[in-house]
Amino acid sequence: MSMRLILDARTATSHFPGIGRYVVNLARAMVPLLDEDERLILLRDLIQPSRWDLTTLTEERVQIVDVPASPFSLHQQWIIPRLLRRLGADVYHSPYYLMPYRPQLPTVVTVYDLIPLLFPQHVSPTARLLFRWMTALALRTASRVIVISQATRRDLLTLYHLPPQKVTAIPLAADPGFHPPPPTEVERVRRKYALPEDYLLYLGINKPHKNLVRLIDAFSRITFHVSRFTLVIAGAWDSRYPEPRQRAEALGLENVVRFLGPVLEADLPALYAGAALFVFPSLYEGFGLPVLEAMACGTPVVCSNTSSLPEIMGEAALTFDPLNVKEMAAKIEEALGDESLRGEMREKGLRQAAKFSWERTARETLEVYREAASH
Repeated sequence: MSMRLILDARTATSHFPGIGRYVVNLARAMVPLLDEDERLILLRDLIQPSRWDLTTLTEERVQIVDVPASPFSLHQQWIIPRLLRRLGADVYHSPYYLMPYRPQLPTVVTVYDLIPLLFPQHVSPTARLLFRWMTALALRTASRVIVISQATRRDLLTLYHLPPQKVTAIPLAADPGFHPPPPTEVERVRRKYALPEDYLLYLGINKPHKNLVRLIDAFSRITFHVSRFTLVIAGAWDSRYPEPRQRAEALGLENVVRFLGPVLEADLPALYAGAALFVFPSLYEGFGLPVLEAMACGTPVVCSNTSSLPEIMGEAALTFDPLNVKEMAAKIEEALGDESLRGEMREKGLRQAAKFSWERTARETLEVYREAASH
């Protein structure tokens, strides 16, 4: 009798770029690790468009089942449990807290961060309340909980008072495409985005907890380097938070702070590799994948010393208190002023990034599935 493992891949759509990437990379790495008697079944959203083709994962031990209900729909509450019974499921894994809350079989849920509860000032009261309630429901439903860092595990145990043995930290990894690209590729991307020869890079969204206003303040203090370096801020832009642009304009830095907006995935490794430094001033990260991606591409990292970030960067990065603009500026200046230090950081970063792999993530996740099924 085979064990049937259900991974809910309905979040592998354009609406969930981060969670979708997690699900697809996890499934891809999990397939070769399945035991002879294990089958992986992926639930796919029938309606929402996807940037990922799940059919590339199909082989003898993998099945895709289409579901006419998104994670936001109320009728998933009865459609999914009925489907799980029909499939003879042994374990159900939801990578999102909006899920069926009575699946009636051993259930695993993944929690990425608790930002709406830790930074309530950045979230509407309604959104905060919904997040708190729905997360509590998901945690009550789950036999086992996966978190993506020890920092998130600590937060979860503090805020929800779960039994520690129920929560397992399993780190993420950079996509395999993140590695040092050839100089010709770096030059192609530099020309495509009209980037200067010398730039610092931040990649991520512009939400308040990303701390971009303080990054711009810190950059404005590096007077020795400002005439030479440009600060490039790349990634999705949420128009609700115009403060970083406003700050750059108020400081007269429009010519040396570039807001690049979203960048094609295929261009990201060269964008990282072309930067003199990757600077990540975030106040809080559930994992902080851009730091890992930058290190994997051979880019020296200067980074906040908060939340999960120390777990990811190890000894490879220079760190600062993200609330201290003066310290942030000093660390950036220290790295920019010492080429041999940057070379050392580059080598340490490559070694550190190599410790993370999707194979490891998938292997540890499978262990959680097996433990959940056996209880």
